[in-house]
Amino acid sequence: MDPAKERTGTRPPNLMRRHADHSGERGLTPASLRRANERTLIGLLTRFRRASRAELAKASGMSQPTAGKIIHRLLALGALREVNGNHRPGSPGGNGGREGGALRPGRPGRQIEFDPRTPRFLGVQLDVTETALAGLPFNPHCDEEWPVRFPTRPGLEEWIESLAARSVVPHPQRLWGVMLSTPGIVDEAAGRVVFSPNLHWTERTDLRGAIEGVWKLPVVVVQEIRALALGHLMHEPDHRDFLLVDFGEGLGGAIVIQGRLFSNPLPLHGELGHTPIPGNPRRCGCGGVGCLETLLSRRSLLDGYAASGAPEPHDWDGFRRHVAAAGIPPWFDGALAAAGSVIAGALNTLGLRRVVVTGLLNDMPSAVLGRLFGAIRQGGIWARFGEIEFCAASRRRASGLVAAGIDLVAEPHFGVGRKPAG
Repeated sequence: MDPAKERTGTRPPNLMRRHADHSGERGLTPASLRRANERTLIGLLTRFRRASRAELAKASGMSQPTAGKIIHRLLALGALREVNGNHRPGSPGGNGGREGGALRPGRPGRQIEFDPRTPRFLGVQLDVTETALAGLPFNPHCDEEWPVRFPTRPGLEEWIESLAARSVVPHPQRLWGVMLSTPGIVDEAAGRVVFSPNLHWTERTDLRGAIEGVWKLPVVVVQEIRALALGHLMHEPDHRDFLLVDFGEGLGGAIVIQGRLFSNPLPLHGELGHTPIPGNPRRCGCGGVGCLETLLSRRSLLDGYAASGAPEPHDWDGFRRHVAAAGIPPWFDGALAAAGSVIAGALNTLGLRRVVVTGLLNDMPSAVLGRLFGAIRQGGIWARFGEIEFCAASRRRASGLVAAGIDLVAEPHFGVGRKPAG
């Protein structure tokens, strides 16, 4: 792969931004141009994973001195590192100096890659029942490991107390910021939860301010499904247009178009789970009746399994074994059909043809996703004359939070009066 041919399709990873690219700002300044160039180089490195200075300059269209200055700054910050290497960029994850089974000729050169080890962000995953913490490197391909976990407490003060009591990284002075993933309708710009059907205590509380009070670091708040979409994009950069649907304690979606998260004037993004389903009498935590989420969340699926008279244990493993042995029960089949119709309607509205599914349905027998995808295909108008693409993917929340944190490093004030240690 020739990196120079890739630059047309590669965008800088300012994926959380709601405004236009910096190149379109009024009164373009040297500082804004530098930030745009930094994001361009980081975006290329996200795709190539490892490349030389010359390869990055060529792929970005920048002069080598300009690219070199930016890379030098990122190396000095500890965001990137230099390594010996002898493989072509564009081979994800590196290949030990091989591409197509052959080593590149010549003397190995110095190449640039993300630092895979040093924690630079504190990742906080706030979920309905559990909170998880991890030290995250400045590497959007980082592993999905959350070593510190504790039950989510029922109020802000109790939750902050539990959060502050946990030690996550050995050198917190090296951290650059806190990345918080949280469910609900989230105003990311203001750093607050507007409405959370499954975690009401977070609503209109100063989550960002409370966390800043603990760690004295900048805090970025990201809606949890949007973090998953960013993470998927980091690992599958060719998936530039998709609807991600996550099944878990709730049911939500996030939209990526042309390699960027889709945002609206209101902080509503892919609220598929709160679509009312005719004939569904269940009351939802949002205050409505009949929401799709009440049919396909973890709790509702286990309740449906227990109510069906199926054999115990009525836990997730028991439910999965029952479906594998006896097939999809009618009540579950109806819920999957309803979800397929809702997702197909979203595809028809957005003009997308790729669906990425994460979460608990991926743990079920393959017939479950087959039924869901069949229902989506039946309702998706693109399937009448084209192909709708389906992808069952792992949750990449840590990668998504790192991707959201990339903008912190590109900010003009970063490092002024608070140069990162280490």
